Amino acid sequence: MALVTESKKAAAVNPLKMSQPLGAAYAFMGLGACMPVMHGSQGCTSFGVVLLVRHFKEAIPLQTTAMNEAATVMGGLDNIEKAILNIRQRAKPAIIAICSTGLTETRGDDVEGHLALIRQRHPELADTVVVHVSTPDYLGAFQDGWAKAVTMLVSQLPEPALPRRESAIPQVNVLPGSHLSPGDIDELRELIEAFGLEPVFVPDVSGSLDGHIPDQWHGTTIGGTPLADLRGLGGAVHTLAIGEQMRPAGEALQARTGVPFTLFDRLTGLTATDAFVARLAELSGREVPARIRRQRSQLVDAMLDAHFHTGGVRVALAAEPDLLWAAGNLLAELGAELAVCVTTTKSPLLERLPAAEVLIGDLEDFERSAAAASCELLMTHSHGRQAAERLGKPLFRLGIPMFDRVGNAHICHVGYRGTRRFVCDVANVMLEHPSHHGPGDWPLPAASRAAAAAPVSAAMSSAVPAALSSEMRLPRPDATPAAASA
Repeated sequence: MALVTESKKAAAVNPLKMSQPLGAAYAFMGLGACMPVMHGSQGCTSFGVVLLVRHFKEAIPLQTTAMNEAATVMGGLDNIEKAILNIRQRAKPAIIAICSTGLTETRGDDVEGHLALIRQRHPELADTVVVHVSTPDYLGAFQDGWAKAVTMLVSQLPEPALPRRESAIPQVNVLPGSHLSPGDIDELRELIEAFGLEPVFVPDVSGSLDGHIPDQWHGTTIGGTPLADLRGLGGAVHTLAIGEQMRPAGEALQARTGVPFTLFDRLTGLTATDAFVARLAELSGREVPARIRRQRSQLVDAMLDAHFHTGGVRVALAAEPDLLWAAGNLLAELGAELAVCVTTTKSPLLERLPAAEVLIGDLEDFERSAAAASCELLMTHSHGRQAAERLGKPLFRLGIPMFDRVGNAHICHVGYRGTRRFVCDVANVMLEHPSHHGPGDWPLPAASRAAAAAPVSAAMSSAVPAALSSEMRLPRPDATPAAASA
């Protein structure tokens, strides 16, 4: 059980975390024909646009209410009204999504009251959905803003008393966490559809930020979850929530529509994917397809191949809580040691990490702790590159932003195939930087070698889930299932 501590420094140095309004705006970009708006100064929005443009290498639709000194003192009603009317006239979005910032939250703007008054003044706005989420950037972090935005959407927009859809293809709602990339969502969609189910992702950044070129120019998001699908979430047979951050959204959707949900705290790793596949088999009433079984077999083989290069490696990991949980547990299953864990905000998962301590801090804490612990591998986003250079250690880039790499939208670390890619990439990084032992060079004594390999050996020792056991006799990790039914 990890000890969770929080940095008490007066200021962050080389910050690790990103703000709540940016996380909320990113979630709104996964909606179809949507225009996210930050209610604050122009600088807040400009920073968010630049960060997301550098990561995805795509045009980012994000507007601002452009609060200045006078508007901050007098209140933001006029700025919100002008922004909504201009956006509706020029971009014609189906949804205008407003997320607050620290400036307007400190001032205490009654945005919900402003929106009610604006709707009274302008009945022509009846054809445009306008929603608001409170996301002060002096609290929480990126995944908190995402979670608040999704919770607000599913608690307000779905039809509350919609009957179950009578269809040959049952609908399944999927609430992905902010740590899932567009490539991750594409992989989950393919996995769910393999069982004859129709997934509806809320939000779906794979439709808007997957790096495709549209047939014509759009002033809003160019894909994502349509408003009609948001309205029809109550017609699903079940909801799958991915990441602890999605628990409030799953509960809110269940309360509004009556659709039960299952939470998966991660989908990276053998145990986690086994639990997910078993749930899909149960929901669909189908056997696990042969190609999914083969993907599982390939992952097991990759883990056996890679553990020679990851066993006993001391890793420094810094990421948002749900991403930290997913990557950290997989590294532990590969025999690596989580010597340093740094994150951005509180989460009930942190105490359960297979590490001695988890620090809520910044990248300065990350660098100093990695040096003190003699870590051999650093894992964080691109802002960790200076620390890796100063320490002379390899950096495995993980999370947002990754502005010094291309193809970030297509990274996939979930499911059997995504986990296999993650395992191979980590092992290859260690092969490129052979400061650690390899399969033909074992400087460790026999007892240490056995200890390093023990997690992987244990992970392969127990029985396969019933859903996977009919034709394939490969073992699964001996761990608590990642799913928790609500």
